[in-house]
Amino acid sequence: MTALGTVVLAVAALALFALGAALGHAGARRQQENPADVGTPVERATFHTLHTASLAAPPLRAGLTPDTARKAARRLRPLLGTVALALADEESVLAWDGAGDHHRAAAEAHLAHAGRTRTFPLACPDARCPVRWGVVVPLTVDGRAAGALAAFADRESAVVVRAAEEVARWVSVQLELVDLDRARSSVIEAEIRALRAQISPHFIYNSLASIASFVRTDPERARELLLEFADFTRYSFRRGGDFTTLAEELRSIEQYLELARARFGRRLEVTLRIAPEVLPVTLPFLCLQPLVENALKHGLEESVDRGRITITAEDEGTEARVVIEDDGVGMDPQRLRDLLRGRGGPSAGIGLSNVDMRLRQVYGDGHGLVIETGVGAGTKITVRLPKFHPHSAR
Repeated sequence: MTALGTVVLAVAALALFALGAALGHAGARRQQENPADVGTPVERATFHTLHTASLAAPPLRAGLTPDTARKAARRLRPLLGTVALALADEESVLAWDGAGDHHRAAAEAHLAHAGRTRTFPLACPDARCPVRWGVVVPLTVDGRAAGALAAFADRESAVVVRAAEEVARWVSVQLELVDLDRARSSVIEAEIRALRAQISPHFIYNSLASIASFVRTDPERARELLLEFADFTRYSFRRGGDFTTLAEELRSIEQYLELARARFGRRLEVTLRIAPEVLPVTLPFLCLQPLVENALKHGLEESVDRGRITITAEDEGTEARVVIEDDGVGMDPQRLRDLLRGRGGPSAGIGLSNVDMRLRQVYGDGHGLVIETGVGAGTKITVRLPKFHPHSAR
């Protein structure tokens, strides 16, 4: 299945759940107003189907395992109304729900490696067993087999075949979404690795050189800077977690600027205005530090004058507003647009496009970087972080 096909199926699934929610709310209101009015038989059947599907979705979104298959099968079987239902991966049956579990071994040959919809009879010496026939439908993810769904009945039924195919298609959509979530996580991890690679080797070399210059003249100062450098690199290259708090990110920035002060001395002036109430706000890891590094690069390294960097974090109701501003040389707006599109070259901008992309991925297009600049006018970068976002719950 193509990426476009995956998106279309995902949108269809979401639309299905949205319709279910709307019907559910409407039905709830009607029942409150008139308990006897629970909708037409079609509305009741539609609501029941959508509600059952919504209950089966969460376990499937965790991937196909024996535990998630067991939970999903229990919810999916009522959708088909069959006496039994089984879910399998590419090798074996993961879960069987309903009667006739003693047919598992016989049915497993049909379930595993299913490449197309197939029907088959099942003989049983037990006259009371309702399982006499089955249909197996492949589950596919991105055009490849990911497992199979099988429904079992007391007799052959074309209706069950069509229903099983529709349910299997819906299950495949949920598994496609799992792959999309995993791919998204892999992309974010790759972006963080790329951002770490962009932490200027030039800065690291200069920091160590500055520390070395204090070893003889001021050993205590050299020790303090070395500890700051160790903490900064430990944070920047830590493993695990795509998110951090504003307090942690600002602490890393303070360490970075302390190392910069050791190099530039009085040429660098830093002002921080941080509202304490925004410190717990969650944001993508290594989201602000590259912006400060960019301000230092364009605010001081490219200027012979004294440079000022101002960092402000304010509480604005449902958002935290972070502003990083420098009074450096600034840049041409067209050059800025190229940087945000990743066309500026490896030395042109430090992580601007990376940070902008990650903010948009997490919070939506309305939360990308807002950058005001001009040649000789310095640069002002504004970041708005939602305070009440799923990632804010740590």
